[in-house]
Amino acid sequence: MNRQILYFALVAFLFFACDPSQQKEEPQSGEENPAAEGFDQHGSDEKAIAIANTVMKAMGGRKAYDNMRFIAWNFFGARDLVWDKHTGRVRIDVPVRKTTYLVNIHTLEGRVIKDSAEITHPDSLKAYLDQAKSIWINDSYWLVMPFKLKDTGVTLKYAREDTTKAGTPADVLTLTFENVGDTPNNKYEVYVDKSDNLVKQWAYYQEAGQQAPSAIWPWDNYKEYEGVLLSADRSDGKGPRNVRVYRELPDEVFSSFDTPQLH
Repeated sequence: MNRQILYFALVAFLFFACDPSQQKEEPQSGEENPAAEGFDQHGSDEKAIAIANTVMKAMGGRKAYDNMRFIAWNFFGARDLVWDKHTGRVRIDVPVRKTTYLVNIHTLEGRVIKDSAEITHPDSLKAYLDQAKSIWINDSYWLVMPFKLKDTGVTLKYAREDTTKAGTPADVLTLTFENVGDTPNNKYEVYVDKSDNLVKQWAYYQEAGQQAPSAIWPWDNYKEYEGVLLSADRSDGKGPRNVRVYRELPDEVFSSFDTPQLH
């Protein structure tokens, strides 16, 4: 993986303030987009929360997203992932490293093969499975971040009206974090298109107090998958590519090192 891929992957990992595998939706009667347990409801403002809810609705709704089961995609051209959202099983193939990870991100149980040899030493296996979970946290966030606007530890604020680099009028939401993640001082801004309520750009701030963002990336080229809109194959060539969604996949995808044939 080249330095550019490592940089963007690291930044996205730092963005992800909490582990989505541990998040539980807190039932709220009549609410279509309930916040994750631990979302800073009191510190967040009503306008930002309302816009986050419109984003969820525009992308197909919480029910459709929760019902979606298997998602496969390529990340930055460097690795391929298959995620069973309902069980936590994840397959990651990294050809350049000759490594395949088969992990359950809820239990951290699994298997790993590298250079045609399976990792069996308990300490080494644990380290590789931890690495696999970190890869999944990073790569899945680049794909489903708009569904995480009301995550654990997040404070959501309305920042301003602005335009994206593409000239799209947008409402800008600011996300900051408290007592979660490796770098709680990070901040990022999400640009929500005023016309269709979809996220069209995000900006990363390494320190919440800095004036200019460290990086800005587009969210575009949305397509519908089983009733859910996802952004991939983006105009800047970065992030998730070749997204596919399946209702059924054989168990061998998550239990065998053989390369699966997904269509």
